[in-house]
Parts: sequence; C-alpha cells; structure tokens
Amino acid sequence: MTVTANGKRGNEAFVLHPGGTFAFEERTIPTLQSDRDIIIRVAATGLCGSDVHYWQHGAIGRYVVEKPIILGHESSGIVVECGNNVEGFAVGDRVVLEPGSTCNTCKHCRSGRYNLCQAVRFAATPPYDGTLATYYRVPQECCYKLPPHVSLRDATLIEPLSVAVHSSLLAGSMQEKSVAVFGAGPVGLLCSAVARAFGASTVAAVDVVPSRLASALKHGATDSYQMSSESPEKNAVDLMSTAGVQAGFDIVLDATGAEPCVNCGIHALTQGGKFVQVGLGKPNLSIPVGQICDKEISFKGSFRYGPGDFQLAIGLLNSHRVKLNGLITHEFAFSEAEDAFKNVAGRSGIKSVIYGPDFDAEMAKNV
Repeated sequence: MTVTANGKRGNEAFVLHPGGTFAFEERTIPTLQSDRDIIIRVAATGLCGSDVHYWQHGAIGRYVVEKPIILGHESSGIVVECGNNVEGFAVGDRVVLEPGSTCNTCKHCRSGRYNLCQAVRFAATPPYDGTLATYYRVPQECCYKLPPHVSLRDATLIEPLSVAVHSSLLAGSMQEKSVAVFGAGPVGLLCSAVARAFGASTVAAVDVVPSRLASALKHGATDSYQMSSESPEKNAVDLMSTAGVQAGFDIVLDATGAEPCVNCGIHALTQGGKFVQVGLGKPNLSIPVGQICDKEISFKGSFRYGPGDFQLAIGLLNSHRVKLNGLITHEFAFSEAEDAFKNVAGRSGIKSVIYGPDFDAEMAKNV
C-alpha cells in the first residue's frame, strides 16, 4: 500500500462491479469537503444482508448497481483528520459512523424524521460508495465516540443496534409489556436485547434455527419458539402458550419480512396491539387484514434510524444494559473480503466483520 506526502496510506477499496464480480482497487483518498467534515480510517465493517443482496442480485428495489460501487456501511474507525469547525473530536478518537448524511433542509429533516429524507446519501446504496475502503468521509453529525469498553470490532454492531432501537421506540412504551420478536439474526437478536432493556417483562424470540434461538436467550429473550410448518394460526397459539401469554402479545417486532412470520405475529397480537415491521422480504405480502381491523392493531413500518437513535444505542452499551458478546462469530482480513460475503450468503454464524486495510483482529479488539 502506498503512503502519500501527507502521511496517509493509499485508499485501497473492495469494489463490486455490475454482474457480481469483486476487485481490489486503489481509489482517490477522500478530502475534507466542508469545515465540519471528518476523515476516518476504517477499522472494521460488519456485513449486512443488503450488501450480499447487491452482490447476488445487483439491485434492491429502485437501487441498481449500474457502475462499480464500494459496499459496506456498518463501520467503526479512527479519526485521522478534522475540519476547522469540528467540535468534540480529535485525531486518534475511536468512533462509529452513521452511514447516511441528509440534506437537513427538507420537511422530513426539519420535522425530526431525517431517515425519510429523499436526498439522503447512504453508504453502499447506489450510486453512493460505502465503507469497505481505507478511508471514509462523514460530516460531524454522523460521527460518534465509542465508550471505553466497546472495541472497534464490536462497534460495527452499533448501526444494526440503532435499527433495533428505532423500531422498538416506534412500538411505544415496553415497560412490563409482552413482546414477540420474529427473527434471531443480528437485527432480531438486538431487538430482543433492546426490548428487554426497555423494560419488557416477556420477550419471546421466534426463529427456525435452534442455535440462533439459543443465542437469543443470551441476549434479552425470556422465551424462545421454533416456528413449525403448521399454519400461522397454529404457530401463534403455540407461541403464546410457550411464552405464557394467554391473551396475546402487546407488541410484535418482525425482523424477517417472511410472510409466515408476519401472519403469525398478527395472529399472536392482543387486541389493540402494536406491530412493527423491521425486516424486509418480498415487496408484496398477503397478510390477514381482517385480523388487523378486528383487533384494531397499529401496524407500522420502520426505516433505518432517526435523531437520537445512535446516541441511545451507545448509551445502552455504555450502561451495560445491552451486551454484544458472542454476536460477532466470523472475522476476515481485508484481503479475505470476498470470503466474508460468501460466508454471509451461506448463513453461517450470526455476524461477520471485515477488518480495514492494515487492521487486524488484535488492533480492532483492543479498547
């Protein structure tokens, strides 16, 4: 890797080309575009299902890989340069990145729902490059210092933890409520942990993989239920019985997007319950609208995260109300990035991380 005159290494990037082929390429080193920008040397990046989807399918909805793109958006790193008006950060700080910068002027941004901004520049969403590179530039408001006990490796989970925080807040107060969480992948496990941290008395994790259900019981879930091939109605009855929730759950968070799970969750809700759709599957599902109306269910969609969600996620880690131990199951050097994608596509383990160029496991695990 080359080193420039200002001391920075070259900007090695892992690039996805249209058609699904990867290549390591040298990209231009990002520079400060405003006096409130920060340049980060990327330490570690967690792989998301969306990264794998772009690789395997070339598109997610209207976002199409039409030219080479750098993937990755769940990243931590070290500050290497700050703009003149950056406050509260210094070179050498360990940080986590919020991967979407918004316009800050539209009605959604001004009303405190910047996750709905149509001008968002979200990392690894075409046409915008992501974080699987040596360096990445973010505005100050998208940069957060890490608690002393959170490693750069584990910090890659703060982005999906913020997704869990956002969806849980959409459900309203969870204090002494019963919550069912469908899906025990990374986001589902973090939803279970957040629900418990928010005061839920019962948190039932639902999945088809026994090993993931075992992990859920270590991360907030009080009960677990393995979905069967029976009807959604039968699964709902059995789920309620397993969790000891006779009248139905107060809240359901679905992190799968799978039609059987959505239908089961609706049937398992109590009257007046709240359903939050966290994960995405097929764009069009057949769901029991009659049940939604009969029970007067509140059905909400959840999209990424908004103001305060990253801070709250970090606060949950700082207070030890949420712990990340055991969620990262696979680690890859930057040179092994394609192997990491194959590992995630094979549904091996829970969470896979790729270390940045010239970073290794020991450097990223140290706090």
